[in-house]
Amino acid sequence: MKMAKINIKNLFLGLVLVGSAGFVNAQTTQKDTANNTAATSQAGSGIEALKKQIEANPKDAESLAKLATAYQEASDWTNAIETWKKISALLPDWAPSYYSQAYAYQSAKDDANAKIAYEKYIATVKPEEVEQNKKNLAYAYFYLAFTEQQTDPNKAKEHIAQSIKYDPSNQDAIKLSKALNS
Repeated sequence: MKMAKINIKNLFLGLVLVGSAGFVNAQTTQKDTANNTAATSQAGSGIEALKKQIEANPKDAESLAKLATAYQEASDWTNAIETWKKISALLPDWAPSYYSQAYAYQSAKDDANAKIAYEKYIATVKPEEVEQNKKNLAYAYFYLAFTEQQTDPNKAKEHIAQSIKYDPSNQDAIKLSKALNS
């Protein structure tokens, strides 16, 4: 069991780093059509290799997480969501899988399921994991506040207060808080 925890923590750290690198790359480089085609082809072959690994061992959470991440990088939100769901079934107490599901749902413009997944993420983060998850918790609460501002302003105010608690420097959260409390 201890080995599994170490692998899960390493996996999460790796996913965070991969996601951060992808975000930075998306923000700092222009897309080149030839490079995009090559990258898509490379991602497709990587996805196929991961699918074969998982076929051989369907409970390989690390390979599943790599596959889900590859689907996200390819903007294949349907497969990313399904793969994150498989990980959640294997590791129901692993909060990052719910956050990643929420991200994929949000990217697929499925706000209702994104909201459910962010709520599950918040509920699954263990007290000893809060410190390392502050930014993600802040965003999850921000998203909930944003989606509930029209339907349940009081709940939205509670969520935005939590968001600011976890990330007091988030200007979007501060603006939403001011709008909700005016």
